[in-house]
Amino acid sequence: MAMVPYALTRPFLFGLDPEAAHDLTLGAIARWQYTPVQCSWAQARVNDPVTVAGLRFPNRVGLAAGLDKNGRCIDGLGAMGFGFIEVGTVTPLAQPGNPKPRMFRIPERQALINRLGFNNDGLQSFVTHVRRARRFRQDGGIVGLNIGKNAATPIERAVDDYLIGLDGVYPHADYVTVNISSPNTQNLRSLQSDEALDRLLGALVSRREALSQQHHRLVPLFLKIAPDLDDTQVTAVAATLKRHGIDGVIATNTTVSREAVQGLPHAQETGGLSGSPVLQASNQVIAQLRAALGPVFPIIGVGGVMSGADARSKMDAGADLVQIYTGLIYKGPELVTEAARALAAR
Repeated sequence: MAMVPYALTRPFLFGLDPEAAHDLTLGAIARWQYTPVQCSWAQARVNDPVTVAGLRFPNRVGLAAGLDKNGRCIDGLGAMGFGFIEVGTVTPLAQPGNPKPRMFRIPERQALINRLGFNNDGLQSFVTHVRRARRFRQDGGIVGLNIGKNAATPIERAVDDYLIGLDGVYPHADYVTVNISSPNTQNLRSLQSDEALDRLLGALVSRREALSQQHHRLVPLFLKIAPDLDDTQVTAVAATLKRHGIDGVIATNTTVSREAVQGLPHAQETGGLSGSPVLQASNQVIAQLRAALGPVFPIIGVGGVMSGADARSKMDAGADLVQIYTGLIYKGPELVTEAARALAAR
């Protein structure tokens, strides 16, 4: 258990602008992650090892990409008891993202809307931070690196950005996630269509083969998809994943639907909605993927996990592993332990 209960700090953080609170928290973790102050949020990790995609995860609960876009806080966040940490999304070049304000809380639904737009310091800085993080991995933690395309790169040249990203992160990743599902980069989700996805995955798998020979190890590739795909689209994505030999899928990113938050303050802000309202939509996509992909294809479930029961619902739908993000903001580090214990008991 963390020395400082999150319930004591949340009122202060929720009194700030959401992005300011985010930046303040990450800045504090980055500054104090190798000092005794880390005890204020550190927790013992639940031991529930499982092998997925050839990787041994110390437990089934991970941090989703998007919280630590620049990979500055891997060791500090890992101290919360996660079995794996995914950082990014990183783009080849640094970019500021979309104009502020661009993050909004909807506390009535334990939800967030963000339109950050892959704001990050670029690939070179990202790799430098990832290389510095050693303690979490030394303790058995798994680190995933999430790659995307720059906003200024035309969608017709998106493959180029993903190849640059794969080249840069490959030597430093336990697995690599290809993010084509953020709603906050123009036209990015069009890469989920049959022809575009086929071309992208074909290029990435070919490049990975060359990289695996160069670095003498095969790094698993995961694809992160949206919750807003219909049944036909999910089936087509599943077929493309299997055809190219992709190692796993992460379901899902944020949603553009506002049905669950209609009429509430900030509900009509542009961006991706995360938190409790995404739980059922995400679980439905997970179940569809499991049916289409068979019993052994790795699936990471993410979206709306606010409790141990929510984490179990991801597993019941067909996920092998679970990630959290918005739940961490609303519930704090205690959620990591609660979810991990629930999945271990299951």
